[in-house]
Formats: sequence, C-alpha cells, structure tokens
Amino acid sequence: MVQRQKRLIAVTVAASVLVLTGCSGGGGETADVSFSDSPSGALAAWGFDNADDVGTSRVEYAEKQLSDVDIEIDQTAFDAQKFTTRVASGNVPDVVQMDRQFVGTYAAQGLITPLDECFATHGVDPDEQYYESVVDDVEWDDKVWGVPQFYQPPAIILNKRVMDAAGVTADQIDTSKPDVLLAAIGKMYTASGGNPTVLGFDSVGVNQAGLWLLGFGGEIMDDEGVPALDSPENARALDFLKQLFDAQGGYAKYRSFTDSFDAFGDNNPYVADQVAAQVNAQWYVNVLSPYVDEVQIEAVPFKNIEGEPFSVASGTAFVIPVGAKNADAACAWALELTSQDAWLAAGEARAATISDSPGAINTGLFTGSPAADEAIRDQFVKESGNAGFDQTIATFYEVVGEGESYGASAAGQEIQTELKNAVTSALLGDKSSEDALADAQDAAMRAYDKVVN
Repeated sequence: MVQRQKRLIAVTVAASVLVLTGCSGGGGETADVSFSDSPSGALAAWGFDNADDVGTSRVEYAEKQLSDVDIEIDQTAFDAQKFTTRVASGNVPDVVQMDRQFVGTYAAQGLITPLDECFATHGVDPDEQYYESVVDDVEWDDKVWGVPQFYQPPAIILNKRVMDAAGVTADQIDTSKPDVLLAAIGKMYTASGGNPTVLGFDSVGVNQAGLWLLGFGGEIMDDEGVPALDSPENARALDFLKQLFDAQGGYAKYRSFTDSFDAFGDNNPYVADQVAAQVNAQWYVNVLSPYVDEVQIEAVPFKNIEGEPFSVASGTAFVIPVGAKNADAACAWALELTSQDAWLAAGEARAATISDSPGAINTGLFTGSPAADEAIRDQFVKESGNAGFDQTIATFYEVVGEGESYGASAAGQEIQTELKNAVTSALLGDKSSEDALADAQDAAMRAYDKVVN
C-alpha cells in the first residue's frame, strides 16, 4: 500500500502487543465475514469506556437505530495483552474500542477484520466522512481496518499573564523559528537553586516527539510502514528539542518539575503560572475552562519548519476482532456511534450539561469527521464572553484540518517504544541524537522484519 503519510506518535505502550502466538505477518488469513443493512442478535462490545455525556448520548442514539440488536458493553479499558490473549483463545467480543495506534499492528498480525465491505454496505465513504489523516491512521495494506472516532489536534496554549510580565508576544512563540523561540524562552524561564520554577515553553518533547519530527520535515516510517527513524531531519528536530530543554535546566530537572504539576486540579500550571506556553491537545481547554476567572490564555498553532500551521491526528477506533460472532451488528453499531446524527446528539447533551453549570464554556467536540465538527461548532459553540478562551477554541478549529497521520505499520508499537527510548536518551545526553536514532532504527527494523518476513 502507498499510504498517504504514515507516521507515529510517541507514547508509552505495552511491548507485549508484538508477542503473539500463531499470527503471521502480511495481514494473516481472516475468516469470511459478511455485512448487511439489517443486523440483529446479541452484540458484545469491549473498551467503550466513554461514560460521560458524549458517550452515553451516542450509545442511546445507536440503540434506538438498532432495535433488533441486544447490546452488552464491557466498559473496562482496553488492554493490549488481554486482547491478544482473547483472540488467541477464540473468546473475543464482537467490537473493541482501542487507540488507533494499535490498528496497523493488529491488522498485520491477522487479529482484526478489514472493514471496507462494512463501510460499503452502509453507504459510508471513509474518505468523505473523516479527515484524511484520521483515515490514514486505520489504513494498512490497501484496506481500512477501523471505524475512527475523535481527533485531538495539538496546539500551543499560552499563559498571557506570564508572557506579558516578561514582555513576550504571541508571535514569538513560533516553532518554525528556533532562534526566536529560544530567545523568548530565555525571557520567561525562571529557576530557584538551579531548578525550574516557570517553564518558558513546555514542548512535551518525549510524548510529542512525533509532532516535532514531522514538523521538521522528518519521517518515522516510509510510505510502506517501514521504520525510518534515522533520517537527518529527525536528528535536527531532536537536537532542537534538546536545546529547548537545556535552556530550561535540562531534561532531568524538567521531568522532576513537571511531575509535580497538578495538571487537572485547582493548582494547574496555568493557574499556578508554572508555564508560559505549552503544547496541548484540544481537550485540555476543557480542563482549564472551570478556571476561566483565574487564568489568562490564548493559543497559537504549532508550525512546521516552513512556517505553516501543523497538526497530527490522534484518537480511538472501533475494530472487529477475527472470530467475532456478530460482526454484522458490530459494524452497524460502530458506524451509528460515529454518524453525524450521533455526534449531534452528543453535542446537544454536552450543551445541556454546560447549561447546568453557570459560567461553563462549550469548547466543541472534535470527532474525526469534519462535517460533524462544523455542525457542532455552528450549533453549540457560542462566544463565551472571555476573548482569550474564544481565541483559543478558534485556534484548535483552525488547525484540525492541517493534520498528518501517525500512521499504521506492522511494527508500529515497537517503533513507538524505540522512538521514545531514543528521544529520552538524547535529551538526557546519554547519546547524540544521531546515535540514539540509529540504535532505535536498528531495533525497530528487527521488529518489523520479524512480523513481515
């Protein structure tokens, strides 16, 4: 398959997903599965742990549309090791919600079912319904293997109170201009006894390494999903990340400082003025909204090295395991949950929840579907009365269409693990960027060759 731009997100995952019994590379052999537009019978779902108003409203909507289907949901969170064990034993649910980062690996190992016929039977064109980058997340070997939901684009949330005090303006928080950004950090960073007390810019460099590497023109895998961690552009991006951390006490002290953050609480980094700017996913605006009177925020896009707004896709997907007893109902349920009508029901439920909380701000929903996103924004996202929050919300809407996929690879999980190890090693100064990435590439290629050969 010539994938459009297959990429990788650097987050912690269980390495056990590559340890499978009796699963071959190349997608494996899957049993014949047929889909209809009138499913019935019992449906067992696992991993749909979205118990908030957005999740429950969509479940209720899907149940009404599928009156002949008896739906039972195990809301425990997805577990990679448990999933592979269940598939190997043949004791599988009909549909599973998982992070999209798993999809390519499981497709290559023959653990999940391709869904092209599922989409076609229900008249859904993935390329029309979802953002291109979101579809890329679940494509492998010329097939679509998951029904996507959610898309959390990153951008940079600014703490205007800290920036104004240091005389730094929003245009100086520009990831396409390393010298300008480093100079701004120097004005805003403060320390006590050599330890950070205010970060000028939190790049979230390990967990967001993929964003930085892609933004610098690098690649993490090629168009066929083959690891490409040792590219010169990747090394330049990692060198710059190290500069950012070294300008703020070094990675070890940064980790110690940020580990103490009350990220979701009353003393979060924007209330406590512990950061001047930080890379964040869209959902973090919801975390800050209860503190609208205690923070002063705006946002700017993350920019690639060419100065253009740049984002990466992340989110979950529904997959149908090989051996599912009711793949027909699983297909229909996943598509109903991610239909525009279901998302509008979620938007209405969220708006009702917010109306019960005086002063709460509707930041919108980022669904993976551009039409649904715009419909929800038009109907439910109104001016809040706080110009900073309104500008921040608008910024995330502006960047959501600029995304690239982290992609799908037969060895996606191992590539992620090795990338994170390489970035951590380079930031700590244990290895040069080139050496760390070269070692990661060797390890990732061994994993890739093991799966596909």
